[in-house]
Amino acid sequence: MFNRKRRGVIERTLAGISEALENTLFTEDIARRPGLLQGLDARVKVVAVVALLVAVSLSHSLAVIAGLYLFTLFLAWRSQVPLGFFVRRVWLFLPFFTGIVVLPVLFITPGPPLLTLLPGLSVTRTGLQAALFLLLRVGTSVSYAILLILTTPWATLLKALSVLRVPDAVIVVLGMTHRYIFLLLHTANEMFLARQSRVVGRASPADQRRWIAATIGVLLGKSFHLSNEVYLAMLARGLRSTPRTLEPFRLRQRDWAWGSALLALALAAIVIGRTA
Repeated sequence: MFNRKRRGVIERTLAGISEALENTLFTEDIARRPGLLQGLDARVKVVAVVALLVAVSLSHSLAVIAGLYLFTLFLAWRSQVPLGFFVRRVWLFLPFFTGIVVLPVLFITPGPPLLTLLPGLSVTRTGLQAALFLLLRVGTSVSYAILLILTTPWATLLKALSVLRVPDAVIVVLGMTHRYIFLLLHTANEMFLARQSRVVGRASPADQRRWIAATIGVLLGKSFHLSNEVYLAMLARGLRSTPRTLEPFRLRQRDWAWGSALLALALAAIVIGRTA
């Protein structure tokens, strides 16, 4: 393993691609575990998650949103999703993206000053509350979405989207995109490994950047050529836009019970969160 301080562009890119492929295999393994959400009908999970997302977005109470987030941790635990992995997947990058929006809110929102950093620059109580609302809303919404993806095979999830009247063409495009993104990742990984095995010594940063740029161009060309070949092959075999899976959907008593309970929870969160 290369020392982190000495690794160049190629080594870091190769490590990132390998990590992405490993995470994909790990998430597919989670979807096949005998957990709570894995045993529910995918259509029930999609409808329930959408209802809970609506409850999160409509709630005006931090306590209600926090309770809905804690419920995601309970569902993850019962679904045999590693809690450390689940929490890191949500909160590791969330502050970097949401923080860009949240940071100005702390200072520009009118309200009583809570912390004065500089003359004329203060964190207001109202701004802090608005920032907490935004962070918790985004974190809880992302947690439910990730939990749905982790506990449902991708093909089954795409087919279940039909219950929301998502057009079949959109579902097919999503399925093909997901499949061939990882094919291109695998191709890129092989190209980096081939380059690394043929390099003696250490290339200069400028040479590495030029090779990265050339690799990106090759991958774009491969993706365009592959998309045309796949489309022509699908037309030649009688393309149908309706997604299919090996196992048909079948609602059981357990699905009805958990679906009703989750919808009731979402409705209660909406009522309490709007009136609190």
